[in-house]
Amino acid sequence: MNRSDVSVLPPTPSLVRSIRAGFDAIANHFLLIAFPLVLDLFLWLGPHLRITTLTRSLTDRLFALYQSQDPSLSENLRISQEAWRLIAEQFNLMVILRAYPVGIPSLLVGRLPIANPLGAPQSLEIFSSVQAVLVWLLLVLVGLLLGTLYFAVVAQATLEGKVDWSQAIHRWPWSSLQIIILALLLAGILLVICVPGSFLIALVMFGSLSFGQCALLLFAGFIFWLFMPLVFSPHGIFVYQYNVITSLKTSINLVRRTLPGTVLFVLAAFLISKGLDILWLAPAETSWLMLVGILGHAFIATSILASSFAYYRDADRWTRQVMDAKAANSA
Repeated sequence: MNRSDVSVLPPTPSLVRSIRAGFDAIANHFLLIAFPLVLDLFLWLGPHLRITTLTRSLTDRLFALYQSQDPSLSENLRISQEAWRLIAEQFNLMVILRAYPVGIPSLLVGRLPIANPLGAPQSLEIFSSVQAVLVWLLLVLVGLLLGTLYFAVVAQATLEGKVDWSQAIHRWPWSSLQIIILALLLAGILLVICVPGSFLIALVMFGSLSFGQCALLLFAGFIFWLFMPLVFSPHGIFVYQYNVITSLKTSINLVRRTLPGTVLFVLAAFLISKGLDILWLAPAETSWLMLVGILGHAFIATSILASSFAYYRDADRWTRQVMDAKAANSA
């Protein structure tokens, strides 16, 4: 590529410029933080949907089966059983509203609060496994639908400098269908990889706990390596109205050509988000100061999402012009 070719290229995607663009966009459209704000307030103050009895019944039978096969593991099984009982008491099925890969971010999904300043929230118990699965599927669907609308308006605010609600709602059904297909595709890939992978890791752990931990770390690294090229797979759906396949191909091509910068952006976004979550989660769940954390998280999480759209736009523009320049040189 000669000097004249290089001069027409846009600047390479900038981490600082993308993050600043994302924060500026949300500062100018502050009401967009209402999505994660309302979700966290609902998880904190709203009713809880529990499967405590069902989970206890299943885990008790499972641990009883293991103990009957190997009584020497009774102490370890007892500790694991107590841990699962504690999780069952805290788990709120409503957290599934924080769907993946497109969903509304939530601060309280990782905390699972069981109390609030108003006292204990109302709890609804599900006793049937069939009902639990149906409710889980319904909540996943609702989470994906709301997440699709959230991503759409954040993309508009970032790339167009305005939010056109009528356009976002008009495109909502088509975009939701693409996101549902994407979610099923990614879940299928993850299932195909994790089922045999978990089996192999379990076999290694039976032989040696240290080797098992190393195998688990290597497996986590493999999952990261595999899914890293797909990190922008939803973005093409909202930015260019691509279908699932085209959006996946664009994400893979973009990440492959901008890998160091993209890894740096993802790492920076992760550290900013998770680092500040430690601060936001400092107040007790029974204190109204938690509202400050929920509000702060809503702004940061929405700004980070906006930054990802800004980075995607710049990276895609840069990639296209580099490819055009190479094609012109080879002609």
